[in-house]
Amino acid sequence: MSAPTSPPRILRWSGLSDRGHVRKNNEDAFLGLRFDGREIQHLGTLGETTLDAADCVFAVSDGMGGELAGEFASRISVEKITHLLPRSFRQSARGMQMGFADVLEELFDQIHRALTFLGQSYDECSGMGATLSLCWFTPEWLYWAHVGDSRIYYLPAGESGLRQLSKDDSHVGWLLRTGQINEYEARRHPRKNAIGKALGAGNQFVNPQVGSVAYEPGDRFLLCTDGLIEGLFDRQLAEFLRTPEPALAGLPPARRLVQEALARAGKDNTTALVVEVAESESGK
Repeated sequence: MSAPTSPPRILRWSGLSDRGHVRKNNEDAFLGLRFDGREIQHLGTLGETTLDAADCVFAVSDGMGGELAGEFASRISVEKITHLLPRSFRQSARGMQMGFADVLEELFDQIHRALTFLGQSYDECSGMGATLSLCWFTPEWLYWAHVGDSRIYYLPAGESGLRQLSKDDSHVGWLLRTGQINEYEARRHPRKNAIGKALGAGNQFVNPQVGSVAYEPGDRFLLCTDGLIEGLFDRQLAEFLRTPEPALAGLPPARRLVQEALARAGKDNTTALVVEVAESESGK
């Protein structure tokens, strides 16, 4: 007899990006991909898929550099994932779970090199850089990587509070993590927008944060740029993900979050990408 196999997991996602009330252009970008060793499928802003035959990756990026360089930087960051991660998938098809950190670190290094080269080659791209927060879903594990002050949150099934998987690469983020300031003070800190690490942006080396989560049906993950955090505290993020007000319950989760963040702030570009894990009908 063959060993029993667990039912395939389903991912449901929604994504939305808005330039906000002040900025003239949107320097945020987000991405959804489904891929295996042969094919790449770009995912839309809303949908669901199974993880039985392919992996999925979701990412958000916030560009910087002035004029259109920031917008260019974030687009390059997510587009490089499309080319580099599936290639790594093919090269690491055997024993991939043992080497996910190496794959993600190489991915971030290649993006960093590309942004650095462009920044040094063209005056209009000088100083360009980008944050990048990425979640890679395999049939049983989520692997994540991060640089900058965009964020990856984890809302486990049955829990009311969010867990921030990524750590902000900033002094204000360190002050918040160590309990020296609270969320309210962090939002109003004069150096809240100063980050110490980004892809490109004149940095010589970039060592991304990497980690993994053994996810379960009912778990939710949120990838977002700092514009969303300016409008919503962690408690509010969890509430709009788990138990939204009746008037908002019919909206996709990403739209709920972006809409509410813009109503409360909206000075910056605002992006949210929400992924929920479910179990297939055969597994219920």
